Amino acid sequence: MTTTEPPRPRATRPTPPRQTTPTTPEQTAPASSEADKPARRGLAARVSLGRVFAPVPSEFLLIASTALLLTAFGLVMVLSATSATAAAKGEAPWEMVLKQVMFAAVSIPLMFIASRLPVSFYKRMAWPALIFGVAFQLLVFVPGLGVAADGNRNWINIGGVQAQPSEFLKLGLALWVAFVLFRKRTLLADWRHVYIPLVPVTILAIGTVIAGHDLGTAMILALIVLGALFFSGVKLRIFVLPAIGAAAAVAFLAVTSPDRMRRFMSFLNPNCLDDYYNDCYQPLHGIWGLASGGVFGLGLGNSREKYDWLPAAANDYIFAIVGEELGLIGCAVVLTLFALFAVGAFHVIRKTDDPFVRIAAGGITIWIVGQALINVGVVLRVFPVLGVPLPFMSQGGTSLLSALVASGVLLAFARTLPASVARREARIAEARAARERAKLRAVR
Repeated sequence: MTTTEPPRPRATRPTPPRQTTPTTPEQTAPASSEADKPARRGLAARVSLGRVFAPVPSEFLLIASTALLLTAFGLVMVLSATSATAAAKGEAPWEMVLKQVMFAAVSIPLMFIASRLPVSFYKRMAWPALIFGVAFQLLVFVPGLGVAADGNRNWINIGGVQAQPSEFLKLGLALWVAFVLFRKRTLLADWRHVYIPLVPVTILAIGTVIAGHDLGTAMILALIVLGALFFSGVKLRIFVLPAIGAAAAVAFLAVTSPDRMRRFMSFLNPNCLDDYYNDCYQPLHGIWGLASGGVFGLGLGNSREKYDWLPAAANDYIFAIVGEELGLIGCAVVLTLFALFAVGAFHVIRKTDDPFVRIAAGGITIWIVGQALINVGVVLRVFPVLGVPLPFMSQGGTSLLSALVASGVLLAFARTLPASVARREARIAEARAARERAKLRAVR
């Protein structure tokens, strides 16, 4: 009988105990935290990009698109209107438009930068903007710096670049009036709180422009103030008195100036051909340019008036060149773009719940749209010659810069529309899309 011996356990070598070293709190942190850092950074980047590319209201898109389209349209028309005179001087046909392109290249980014700034920034900048505008306007009276043309002293020349300081005064005055009326919004029933300091400061600002004999720009500044007063919600009797005062001041300045009175009388002359070689020369050629365009125009670049027949063809009378080369259709496109700009701006005024936004947007809208209507009215001989450019389109770098920056302010205001309005618009758009999809399914 044999027996089996149970297997002996295999001898194992004893392992020495691990030596532990003192650890710091950073070393005791879980290893997963290091791996989580890239994920957290990626999440933060996604959140930041989401804020940058967040959906914007339809008013933002409408104002931005119309401003850009009008600017591009204006560059094309300035090139067409100045190519003939530039070639006659022995210069390249695009020589005159290059400065306008450079100002556009600077102004468009500034417009979108202005659209990103908060409303609180514009409230803080109201007083500095007005002080800067008035001080800049006073430079036109500095000998060797100010430039006079056609009886107006409203330009400065710095390093070979000519600028019109009053264009910056428009935006500064609009922001300042809005800020003052916003701060006094609970006291606007009392006329003393409305007129002080509004009326004295406004007279001072406009007086710096009147001193340079630029009545057209002074009228635009007065319109800005009246527009801001209207949208502030003051009583009608408080609003009417400044309006009557502004009209009386314009009438007084026109009557007391022989040059302005002569131009006004030529405007009223039913037979302007009698004064063809004097004050009727420019208005007549503007009308003839519009009339010769007909419905479809002579074709882009085929204007006859731009061959030094029409004074200021690329400036105050750019609309006449549009009508001559692109006809009634081209004029209708320009007017439609300005109408769409006004629709977007007035929607901002109507939907906002911030009194400062409503007043400032009202002043800026009256400025841009009102100036466009006055310019078109001058070309059509509805108004006498006032010397105001067509916003976005007329040749003039400072005019383009101020109009685009003001549009950027409107875009910043459009971003502040109440969230309830944005949600309601999103629901309406979604319901409209659903109806369209249902119609497509029914057709199929």
